[in-house]
Amino acid sequence: MAAGKGVLIIQDLAEAQEELRNMLVNEKFGSASAKVVIEEFLDGIELSCFVLTDGKNYKVLPTAKDYKRIGEGDTGLNTGGMGAVSPVPFADAVLMEKIESRIVKPTIDGLQKDGIPYKGFVFIGLINVANEPYVIEYNVRMGDPETEVVMPRLQSDLVQLFKAVATQTLDQVDLEIDSRSATTIMVVSGGYPEDYEKGKVISGLENVEGSIVFHAGTALKDNQVVTNGGRVIAVTSYGDSFQEAIKKSYQNIAKLNFDKMYFRKDIGFDL
Repeated sequence: MAAGKGVLIIQDLAEAQEELRNMLVNEKFGSASAKVVIEEFLDGIELSCFVLTDGKNYKVLPTAKDYKRIGEGDTGLNTGGMGAVSPVPFADAVLMEKIESRIVKPTIDGLQKDGIPYKGFVFIGLINVANEPYVIEYNVRMGDPETEVVMPRLQSDLVQLFKAVATQTLDQVDLEIDSRSATTIMVVSGGYPEDYEKGKVISGLENVEGSIVFHAGTALKDNQVVTNGGRVIAVTSYGDSFQEAIKKSYQNIAKLNFDKMYFRKDIGFDL
């Protein structure tokens, strides 16, 4: 997250000692190197856990995994997200129990204990290290493009859920989840996440069948849908497996076209 500004990932103890010397004694990063944080390196696979809370009760929503880098094989620059999969195949009952008992419950309890009256979404960014969950970050919102796979799997009425959050009666609501997988693939403008052109005419939208098309960076101009951002469209599909859902999204993306259109062809590759 610090984009190389003073963050060092070191495999070797002697090298770590040398770098500490460079920071603390030789002021490698100027006055900023007077204070050094040493963290355990977490080597694993990331996932997102979403929780809805009314400040007292909570519901764990479907898990998701997103793909942030622009290039295939998770290479290149970070983006707002190039695709997502829900549920996360490796998030089995054992891992989910650990996530809920060690992370979700203590988080919601902690908000109450600290006198923070919070109602809404808690997005917990996790990393699975040898089947042990670690927290990377918290957000107080849903994530994008995870929302485009989590919400379609929610069969409960969202308005009723929000009403229960407002009235602190979330424990009285049953959360119904579609057992199928949902995947989304992001179609972006050529050049994104750096410079890109807008106003490209998008064709083929009327030919999409059996998928949900979420408009992100689009606009209407002279009765035509044109690109109006970096991340243009998300194509979400259901399937009995994530592979089947991904295939359906790619089949529908093949019907779309605009100048310099780009999407990752390997979403779900690491699962």
